[in-house]
Amino acid sequence: MKNPLFAIGGALLLLALAASPSRADDPFGTLEAVPPLSGLRPAPAPCQTPDLTRPLELAEVVDLALCNNPQTRQAWAAARFQAAQAGVAEAAFLPSLSASAGIARNRSDGLRDGDPYTQRNASLGLGWVLFDFGARAASLENARQLYAAAAYTRDATTQAVFLAAIQAYFQRQAAEAALQASLLTEKAALESLNAAEARYRVGSATPADRLQARTAHAQAVLARIAAEGQAKAAEGALASVVGSDPTRSLRLALLPPAAPDADFETDVARLIEQARAQRPDLAAAEAQFRAAEAGIDAARASHLPTLSLGVNAGRSQIAGQPAFDSSSLGLTLSIPLFSGFATTYRVEAAKAQAELQAARREQLRLQVALDVWNTHAGLATATQSVKTAADLLESAIQSERVAAGRYRAGVGSILDLLSAQAALANARQSRILADTSWYVSRSALAQSLGALDAGLLSSLSRPAAAGGADRNERP
Repeated sequence: MKNPLFAIGGALLLLALAASPSRADDPFGTLEAVPPLSGLRPAPAPCQTPDLTRPLELAEVVDLALCNNPQTRQAWAAARFQAAQAGVAEAAFLPSLSASAGIARNRSDGLRDGDPYTQRNASLGLGWVLFDFGARAASLENARQLYAAAAYTRDATTQAVFLAAIQAYFQRQAAEAALQASLLTEKAALESLNAAEARYRVGSATPADRLQARTAHAQAVLARIAAEGQAKAAEGALASVVGSDPTRSLRLALLPPAAPDADFETDVARLIEQARAQRPDLAAAEAQFRAAEAGIDAARASHLPTLSLGVNAGRSQIAGQPAFDSSSLGLTLSIPLFSGFATTYRVEAAKAQAELQAARREQLRLQVALDVWNTHAGLATATQSVKTAADLLESAIQSERVAAGRYRAGVGSILDLLSAQAALANARQSRILADTSWYVSRSALAQSLGALDAGLLSSLSRPAAAGGADRNERP
């Protein structure tokens, strides 16, 4: 085909493609901007399953959750979807090229004396919008801001799963510790019952002492059964967070006693400003507001003129006759005159959407401040509770030992012993709750600041060298 317009159209298309990257699967590089789904470990070893036959550390549990939890995969896929939509918006700036070919069997009374004949057609067309008063630019800005919002939402989801994994890890540890504490309490109650039975047989204890000891032992058994159920529930919750079935039990490394310090930032106002600067969900809300503003410009530009370049070339041939070529080259100015007021309402809808996103952004801005305020107060309370719970446990241990010794020596009452044992059981539970609350509160404050990362996990592991003397007492 010797039509010069084919060469012109091809040259224009090649010029447009030369201005973009050459990757066929991602010409504009929008998908490359989305980092791969991975856990804490960086490339080249992302999302590798650890050895599940050995006890897992906190960092390994978090890594499993980030890699396997469906929420992180959904957020990652949503970010890739919006990245691809940005590529669609960029494609509007390039020309479109189309080709068509056809063959038909025709009959016409005016041609070939009415005999049937075959007609072949081939054409090539190129269209290119040259100017549109900013409609494509507004659509591209809208798509880019929606992608930014999706990327920030992915980061926020990652932090939420990060915190959920930490909470599930420590709740599982707390449930196991509570179960061990209940076993110690049950053992002590059984020893008291045996002592009461022995004293009753020799006549130095009343029937009431024996009945009270039996009641205390039965209560300890019931508490142990409840603790076993709570441990099973915590085991299932942890498995769900890391994207596993509850039937696949995970072994965890021993949780050391909490050893908090008071070196965390106490200036709440500064923490709030820090959180507003780095919280990914607030950044996502800002990007959604900017996308809505770009939507207003796109709605307005949809009723403005567009100037397009059109290049067409074709060839047609009827059987038995010479082929003939046709071609065209021109500019087209399209001016929308009336669309039934649709544009007016599109603009109003876009404005309302922008107002909605602005209100949501402000609501989230206030929520960020409240999150920091609450988590900071929770951490301060948990820090004070750890030391108090440790003192309480130490005192309860000594009190129970004295009461047990006095009762076995025949100079103490069963009520004193049972009361001391109940206080010790409560003290053990208080220490477990205080430790867990401190670990979780520390993590919750980091999440409210948008600062959950591998560094936090290292700081949570520091108490490992601070087991102390009561490590042997703690279950």
